[in-house]
Amino acid sequence: MQQLRWIFLALLALSASANALTKKPGDRVDNFRLLDQQGMSHELYYLSDMKAVVLMAHDTSCKASRESVAQLSQLRDQYKARGVEVLMLDSSLNDTRDLIIEDAKKLNSSIPVLLDPLQLIGESLNANRAGEVLVVNPKDWTLAYRGPVKHAADALDATLAGASVKKASVRSKGCKVSMPERNRERAHAKISYEKTIAPMLVDNCVACHRQGGIGPWQMTSYDLVRGFAPMIREVVRTERMPPWHADPHFGTFSNNRSLSDDEVKALVHWIEAGAPRGKGTDPLTELKKSWPEWTMGEPDLVLEVPPFAVPATGSIPYQTPVIKNPLGRDIWMKAIDFSPSNRSVVHHILGFASSAGANGLLQQLTASRSSLGVYVPGDVPHALPQDTGVFIPKDSDYVFQIHYTSNGKATTEVTRIGIYFAKEPPKFPLRSTVLLDPRLKIPAQTKAHVATATRTFQRDALIYSLMPHAHMRGKAAQYTAHYPNGKEEVLLSVPKYDFNWQTTYEFATPKLLPKGTRLVYTTTYDNSPQNKANPDPSIEVRWGEQTWQEMIYGDVRFRYLDETAEVETPKAKVSSTQ
Repeated sequence: MQQLRWIFLALLALSASANALTKKPGDRVDNFRLLDQQGMSHELYYLSDMKAVVLMAHDTSCKASRESVAQLSQLRDQYKARGVEVLMLDSSLNDTRDLIIEDAKKLNSSIPVLLDPLQLIGESLNANRAGEVLVVNPKDWTLAYRGPVKHAADALDATLAGASVKKASVRSKGCKVSMPERNRERAHAKISYEKTIAPMLVDNCVACHRQGGIGPWQMTSYDLVRGFAPMIREVVRTERMPPWHADPHFGTFSNNRSLSDDEVKALVHWIEAGAPRGKGTDPLTELKKSWPEWTMGEPDLVLEVPPFAVPATGSIPYQTPVIKNPLGRDIWMKAIDFSPSNRSVVHHILGFASSAGANGLLQQLTASRSSLGVYVPGDVPHALPQDTGVFIPKDSDYVFQIHYTSNGKATTEVTRIGIYFAKEPPKFPLRSTVLLDPRLKIPAQTKAHVATATRTFQRDALIYSLMPHAHMRGKAAQYTAHYPNGKEEVLLSVPKYDFNWQTTYEFATPKLLPKGTRLVYTTTYDNSPQNKANPDPSIEVRWGEQTWQEMIYGDVRFRYLDETAEVETPKAKVSSTQ
């Protein structure tokens, strides 16, 4: 019944989609998230503590727009103390991040410019005149004013006073911003559900949105998709789904699970056109795909974590079960897989090989040796990088740090872990280390507290993957390499960290860090009331394993270029399933 209720409400929202692209004063402005020219994340509804939000359409090639920047800066200075946020929106197909940065320097402007390369936000706001200003009232997220910047002060004064804006719509004379897809609703209504939309959902969404998956609803038919279409549009526009949080400006990753630009545009345009069924079969209804417990085949060794009673509600301290090694020999591990019996109550799992049980886990994290792998919802297990393996001595135990989470119903969770052996010793031992600082302190009532942790590599190293980790107050994360020649390179930027998704970012091509490279890991924390996941913004937060505490934890998987498996473990024997 609950799912039917949501579908009914969503259909009401969908019925209004025909007006989504004709924003006029008094209309509600939908939420969105975009990156600015510095790679910082901006979500409109995060600004609910502001008195007003000002957006000016911008184009670096437009003289009128560039001339308006000075007036906009004055407006920003004038109203900043009164709780007004001022931003620019660049939907130009010709502007790039680097071009906008250079132009801002010339204009002596520090106003964040939100990049809208897919034009979906500009289309929905009808922000197709560079230099046009939109004033949004956060009380109800309605558009209070649209017009030139010279009348924006009057609109702000009225909005801040709680009065209606007398001249709420004034014609702007700025340059026209080309938006080829705007006003193509008829063409968008012809986007094929059967051939375009449903296959996209099968490839990118159904693995989680299925029976037994972690998604909150199942994509089993067109009717369900249409019912949830407004919600799908929202989570795509705010980049909550699919769960991939890396800034595409930095690095290329082999496990990128984001939609392509064309897929995003097709999906959003199809929904804004009313999510038409069209002709043909329903691939979701006819889908016969099955999901085996072990996607890589039967493991060589299966470990079972003791049953754990997960309560219906409340916070659960991290659990650290230790499983005795049942093998009497050394092995090389080539892959690991995790199989929770109820994925909805397992937030993440970290696996280690340890000769000291769970003791000294913090020291083991930085020792470059012990990590076996990580389980997070939505990840697809696969083998370790080619020619690498993790050595597990026969005297090691298997240690797992498990974060269970309540889902409203008490249950008993039994997780199974599958270990896959290498048939032959690999060429190189795979190592892992964590950049951390247990001295972490985050002040109360702080929107953006920055902390760093570093490591200098004393040997040439090849980096395979990075995994940023924080808790409920984590806001953003970044890895930056400071090379011996003085150059710097951002290896990974996560502008909008999400605790619900502990993603490992795997480089498409491993990254070489020469000897002497200093790797700096930075995490930004939001310990303010605007962070809706924040357990308590009124307290100073320190290091701790529980979710109401915090961590600065940057995992790195790598190998040394001059190290072979024989050097690491000269007595290691070939693993066998016998």
